[in-house]
Amino acid sequence: MPKGQAMKYFTIHLAACVAVAAETVLYQAAVIHTADQGVIENGQMLVQGDRITAVGKMVQVPRNARTVNLGKLQLYPGLIAATTSLGLTEINAVRATQDTTEVGGFTPDVEAWISVNPDSELIPVARANGFTHALVAPLGGVVTGTSGLIKTAGWGVEDMAVKPRAALHIMWPVLSINPTSKSALRDPDNFKSPKDQAKERERKLRAIDQFFDQAEAYGKARTAHAGQEGFETIPSWESTLEAISGRQPIMVHANYERQITSAVAWAKRRGYRIIIAAGLDAWRVADLLAKEKVPVVLDNVFRLPQRDTDSHEVNFQAAGVLHKAGVKVAHSVRMGNWGATEVRNITYAAARSMAYGLSREAGLRSITLHPAEMLGVDKQLGSLTAGKEATFIAVDGDLFDIRSNVKQMWIAGKRVSLESRHTRLYEKYKNRPRPKAVQR
Repeated sequence: MPKGQAMKYFTIHLAACVAVAAETVLYQAAVIHTADQGVIENGQMLVQGDRITAVGKMVQVPRNARTVNLGKLQLYPGLIAATTSLGLTEINAVRATQDTTEVGGFTPDVEAWISVNPDSELIPVARANGFTHALVAPLGGVVTGTSGLIKTAGWGVEDMAVKPRAALHIMWPVLSINPTSKSALRDPDNFKSPKDQAKERERKLRAIDQFFDQAEAYGKARTAHAGQEGFETIPSWESTLEAISGRQPIMVHANYERQITSAVAWAKRRGYRIIIAAGLDAWRVADLLAKEKVPVVLDNVFRLPQRDTDSHEVNFQAAGVLHKAGVKVAHSVRMGNWGATEVRNITYAAARSMAYGLSREAGLRSITLHPAEMLGVDKQLGSLTAGKEATFIAVDGDLFDIRSNVKQMWIAGKRVSLESRHTRLYEKYKNRPRPKAVQR
């Protein structure tokens, strides 16, 4: 075949591939929950390729558009789970499937997304309940490393990674002092006086400051020697540059009031942009968090009250209290082995908060738009808005009703399977032959 003719056929084939990839589809649904522009009854959403081009009651439709009528199904943005160990753990009792925790106290160069197992059975389970994305974060010492945002479908971890370096993580030291006497301790050898505990507390806080002092010094030296030969780059310090410059948020894991106020004061003094994760007592300092514009990722909704003086519903009300104060709230689960199995239930944590004061709009945003904004991907994800990625789910009822089911999912305009180990086992045992004793 002549070279010119071969090139012609190649060009035609390439154009055909692009045309297929950029197919225009009109989705019609009973309700469209945009998450940022209200609710549209009997709405339409136009998707071209991997992008949403229009959303509304009646949108202008090109002649070549294919129509998908979803009937009574309701459309929601793809759900985003923040602060998880999804893909880093599988079976608690099998050590070989555990990769949640790094060795060492300060390991900023650790990138969690690299260790994600793309074949984890827990990822499809989370996907089956509407979660299209999850933030995978490392555990370990004090500065544990960098979390990565992944999508819950893809061919290998490289394909799944959306934002490999989403946030730097710090486990803030517990600042409380145990006043228990030595004789009352189960192991007296572990006794430390209140004075010694206070010194230990100050030592831990000082270590964090010293670490970031060195990181900033390295950043200044790197800038001063830019373009010069002989300057040796150090991976651990390189991993902190985005955070200390404000281009990357620092996610501070802190539960108790003293921890949270200490972390907020530290971030303000150093000029860092932080997110409070865990946040058991965050509602107690809601006004402070609102004033300093510090968002919160809550993972304690279904936890017992921290104090015996707290009412039983205190953690159910926490998100509502924070929202009313003006704090941006996202819902998630606790990190670690058990938390990874519970990602699918984050929706119901938001639902419980909604029953105790959180508005419906804020409840939806807490698992869609707010985590997207916290992680800096809100221009692509988090709501059904023209120009954003066509990542959404179709539900046969109210998303926050435990009786409803996610029926279909699209990530970047592509239909994604909702099959999981749970559905496979369901189909297997649904067709199990009746026992002979029952057949008689």
